[in-house]
Amino acid sequence: MTDLKHHVEGIESSGVTYPAGFKAAGVAAGISSVTGKRDVALVVNEGAQKNAAAVFTTNKFAAAPVLWSQQVITDGRVDAVLLNSGGANACTGAPGFQDTHASAEQVAEVLGVSAGDVLVCSTGLIGQRLPMDKLGAGISEAAALLGAGAASCQESAQAIMTTDTVHKLAGQELTAAGGTYRIGGMAKGAGMLAPGLATMLVVLTTDAALTSQQLDTALREAVRLSFNRADSDGCMSTNDTVALLASGESGVTPDPQDFTQALTAICQDLALQLIGDAEGASHDIHVRTLGAATEAEAEEVSRAVSRSNLFKTAIFGNDPNWGRILSEVGTTSAHFEPENVNVTINGVMVCRGGGIGEDRSLVDLTADRKVTVDIDLAAGEHQATIWTNDLTHDYVHENSAYSS
Repeated sequence: MTDLKHHVEGIESSGVTYPAGFKAAGVAAGISSVTGKRDVALVVNEGAQKNAAAVFTTNKFAAAPVLWSQQVITDGRVDAVLLNSGGANACTGAPGFQDTHASAEQVAEVLGVSAGDVLVCSTGLIGQRLPMDKLGAGISEAAALLGAGAASCQESAQAIMTTDTVHKLAGQELTAAGGTYRIGGMAKGAGMLAPGLATMLVVLTTDAALTSQQLDTALREAVRLSFNRADSDGCMSTNDTVALLASGESGVTPDPQDFTQALTAICQDLALQLIGDAEGASHDIHVRTLGAATEAEAEEVSRAVSRSNLFKTAIFGNDPNWGRILSEVGTTSAHFEPENVNVTINGVMVCRGGGIGEDRSLVDLTADRKVTVDIDLAAGEHQATIWTNDLTHDYVHENSAYSS
């Protein structure tokens, strides 16, 4: 197994066309308010197999492209994914759904596939319809520019960025009985990052030969341990989509458990890139709860702390205020005895036995962007980590001015 590859200009071992059988493109269609920004992407499976799986936001105000794509994925086949930034097409009613349908029909026409096999993903401001003339022109241009090289990977990933400052790619080559196969992926997301799923669009590809049911099982487990553990600001989007497409071009059928493990590693890599690019963030925070009675309780505790604005602002101020951590732990349904709880920040046990531990001034939050918080409940053998970030002036500014 090779190391994960991501975020390196010119490196071909990352992105959606890293596995055999896939082409992609990203173009500037003028949908985005940023002049010249790429805002329409196409990812196409040209392989022998068209098997796929996808998971979506659990928000009851699911956007039109989500509602469309939920129908598309029911038969486990996907030929192409159309993505746009610059507009979410959410809360746009029947006309918005008709726009999604029309865009899938256009993709189908230019590629010679069925519209019912085209996933559609949108991201941007909620409550506005898309400029269909511009989207249509972008679809035609992207279809004409489809390629399999590093540039195609990067340009398609750039086209789905909104408030992201960098595009996000990952790739991995693995060995299995019968040969090697690859997994690649791209993601976007910098704000409204919270389960179920987050404000993210993610396309994952593989040239492994797997059934749609095997892909679905693997994807759900990978998402559970990756994107659903990324919680930037506690705000759930209307548009989240994570899709996994398999071309079968490698001819290799890996052990499903091994494939799930590799897919999870890719998804965790992308999830950490999302947190690392969170809006305005100056610290990446890993909140790990261990010694819990169950994994669910460990996750609940870590998530409670990660969503505390008091805790997040303290980290922004480089203040290891462990009292704000304990106060959140105490609000959860987790089973523990308060006098047994320890809290460690960047290797310093600032809270021991539910009380004062080592001198908090020993914690240096300025030396590195990464902050690790370990909460030991001493109540069992389970653990779970939530990845979050601090709450900064820049986050408030960016989101107060987002639609103006």
